[in-house]
Amino acid sequence: MVLHTRYSQIGRNTSRDSIFNGEDPKRNALVNKVVDPTVSFAEDSARTVVSKVVDPAVTFVEDCARTVIQEVMNPTVTFVEDSARSVIQELMNPTEEFIATQLQRPQDVIEQQGILDNLLASNGARFPGDDYHTPDLKNWMAHLSVETLALNKIVWPGTHHSATNGLPWPTRPLVECQTLSIYEQLVLGTRVFDIHVQKDRRVCHGDHRPSYNVDVVLNDIIRFVSETQSEIIILEIRTEFGENDPPEFDTYLVDKLGPWLIHQDDNLFNKPVSEILPKKVICIWKPRESPKPVRGGALWNSDYLKDNWTNTDLPWTKFQSNMNHLKEQQPISSRRFFYRVENTLTPQPDSPILLIKPVNGRIREYARLFISRCIAEGCIDKLQIFSRDFINEDFVDACIGLTYARINGRV
Repeated sequence: MVLHTRYSQIGRNTSRDSIFNGEDPKRNALVNKVVDPTVSFAEDSARTVVSKVVDPAVTFVEDCARTVIQEVMNPTVTFVEDSARSVIQELMNPTEEFIATQLQRPQDVIEQQGILDNLLASNGARFPGDDYHTPDLKNWMAHLSVETLALNKIVWPGTHHSATNGLPWPTRPLVECQTLSIYEQLVLGTRVFDIHVQKDRRVCHGDHRPSYNVDVVLNDIIRFVSETQSEIIILEIRTEFGENDPPEFDTYLVDKLGPWLIHQDDNLFNKPVSEILPKKVICIWKPRESPKPVRGGALWNSDYLKDNWTNTDLPWTKFQSNMNHLKEQQPISSRRFFYRVENTLTPQPDSPILLIKPVNGRIREYARLFISRCIAEGCIDKLQIFSRDFINEDFVDACIGLTYARINGRV
């Protein structure tokens, strides 16, 4: 009804076709004055909205995105990549190397023991004096005749970390190098002792828990020299690495061992034991901070006992290192200090076996082979102090036998 009315009204003035064909002047005027400006305004408004709102918003979003990428995502990606590299370098690579070492070490041990076994099978472990057996290990020097037994003829059986028999559990299997007391070692024939002390005068092994007071060691020595007539002892006491010296320790040693101390004298090396007695103890004190003992005094300083320590748990490596270092020394007859070879191995942190006893079992039984190889390689005249962990009678017997051969001119 409404549409009909409108067409009827329009029809009075113009035709329907004229309206839609744009021929109506009123319509044209309406378009020109209202519609076109409105469209232009809308278009201008749209352009304004685009230029002032949409474009800045898009630019802002794009800038924010770039900022997020530059300040968040890129650093995050870089951090993740750096972290991954750090994990690989600091954790995975060392872990792989550690595992590889753990797997390789037993094979290396077997291979190196095989070398020693083959050497033993092909060359044997015989040497002049190996058939000599003292009738009394406690008094073996007396049985070799102190009148002909010069100090520099002796092959001194010694122990490494001598006072570790009393170390506490649970660290004992990791640090115990001897199961016998100092007195028991002396009775077995040991004549050189390696004692480590800390500030409170207790004996120790590295940074592990300490054991008994050094008084126990000295009392064992005093007991032994009081019971025997002709046995000379070398007692090396040192402040443990990383520890402070016990206060006035040199005075303490002299007061404790005074009647038995052999004063430092370069001329003693060629003298027979009979001319050194009744003094029986050469005490070598090696402090870390305190002044070292002066020449000619009651105590000997570190210059008079030397060695070359090779830190390894591989038997052939240690065997060869000991031999090579020994070859570099002067003959005993021309030097004025004691030189020690240690037939020992040291457990390594990257090895699957860390217990001292099984590790040292890899080399303990090759002591006689070492002596025979010293003869074969021409350095037997340089072997003097020979030490080991877990001292036993056969080791002592080998040292005494070689000493016997020396004083009888067989080597």
